[in-house]
Amino acid sequence: MVNTELDWLEIRLDTLYDEVDLFIIVESPKTFHGHDKPLLAKQSWDRFAKYHDKMLHHELEFPGGFRPQRTWDFEYFQRDAAYEQVFPKLLGTDPRAPRLGDVLVVADVDEVPRPDTLRVLRTCSFPRRLTLYTRFFYYSFQFQSIGPEWHHPQATYYDGQRTLSPNNLRGGRGGNFVSRWLESGRYADSGWHCSSCFDSIELYLNKMASFSHKWMNGEKFRDRDRIAAAVRDGLDIWGRKRNKFERLQNNTDLPPLVRDDERFLYLKDRSGKSAGMKDYP
Repeated sequence: MVNTELDWLEIRLDTLYDEVDLFIIVESPKTFHGHDKPLLAKQSWDRFAKYHDKMLHHELEFPGGFRPQRTWDFEYFQRDAAYEQVFPKLLGTDPRAPRLGDVLVVADVDEVPRPDTLRVLRTCSFPRRLTLYTRFFYYSFQFQSIGPEWHHPQATYYDGQRTLSPNNLRGGRGGNFVSRWLESGRYADSGWHCSSCFDSIELYLNKMASFSHKWMNGEKFRDRDRIAAAVRDGLDIWGRKRNKFERLQNNTDLPPLVRDDERFLYLKDRSGKSAGMKDYP
């Protein structure tokens, strides 16, 4: 899924292009709160021209009977769209159609597997419910979360009508506890997750407005100075005590585009008055 994270879409495409047959980008015309929003990935399509042969953009289609009761209903609906709305259109003679045994990775755009992780999955057998544990960074690759690795994305394989839906796969649902446990597995240090890794205050404000958790969009959290200070110092914007981060010096474990392209300096160093923001101070 992609919201406003166009830099991360480019980083993902560049990192995994050689290992992926098809990137399905599901974009919604509405936020999780039901408000209209622009289709930024679609509007910026030319930016990704070098990857177009492996990209499929899908604008989320809301049926007439869709009556969300919670903000989570929008998120769940969007996450399952690749399976429920895209796959049926590909079946048949379309060369992009999934084949039995094809590897499927369910991820947010900022959850990026390592290329060698995908090479392993394409070569070896793996459990039907595989969690790809990823190094968890906040704001940039300068701050790593203290604690367990991030428990996303998830991988499975295409099995026709028995294929796990994205929500069941990501949320550990479907079937019974014993069957889920027996068909589950873990893959450690399999990639990177960089949460809230943006280059502008405006993108932080946009993310807050789209959160399923409404309290996280409170007025005091939208203060620009507060956001910049938190990002600069590696502190949680919302003051959550359980979220602590370790500052890394000269971190070299980076996706190639982040490592080599000067456009992404903000993903390596947040020090300085601007905290890496192009619209601050």
